[in-house]
Amino acid sequence: MCATKVRVKNVPQADVSAELDRTDKAILRQLQRDASLSNVALAEKVHLSPPACLRRVERLKRLGLIDKVVALLNPQAVGAGMLVMIGVVLDRSTPESFAEFEKAAAKVSGCMECHVVTGEFDYFMLVRTRDNDSFNRLHAEQLLYLPGVRQVRSFMVLRNVLSTTELPLAV
Repeated sequence: MCATKVRVKNVPQADVSAELDRTDKAILRQLQRDASLSNVALAEKVHLSPPACLRRVERLKRLGLIDKVVALLNPQAVGAGMLVMIGVVLDRSTPESFAEFEKAAAKVSGCMECHVVTGEFDYFMLVRTRDNDSFNRLHAEQLLYLPGVRQVRSFMVLRNVLSTTELPLAV
């Protein structure tokens, strides 16, 4: 299954949303659900002619709303069925320590996301691995050696309740 990520690149939010009409939003919703739709099938779903639909999709790309088109793989099928959320606390809150950590975190095997957060932790990382044993190795070989880290707390996901790549679009 393919999906389209929608992310605005260097475009002020107010400017982009002012340029989107119902049809643009319908196109974005359809592409987020299934980006493998042919232009003809997409045009039919959003009630446009194929040339008009293609022009709109190209415009949405130029505006930076359609970032890229990717295939979403089944994590279990590719040996990455275990999802672990990792809370990280740094020992110092300096721009240098944040930059050093972020550079190293980007190299952690299976790291899908890394976010600076507020609250008890400085970062949350989402890591995919095969199983408990592979996570234990990752922890011992990589996570413990991340620079500037005072504390790492791991939360293994027991069951996925909701996971989507579809971003909400106001009507």
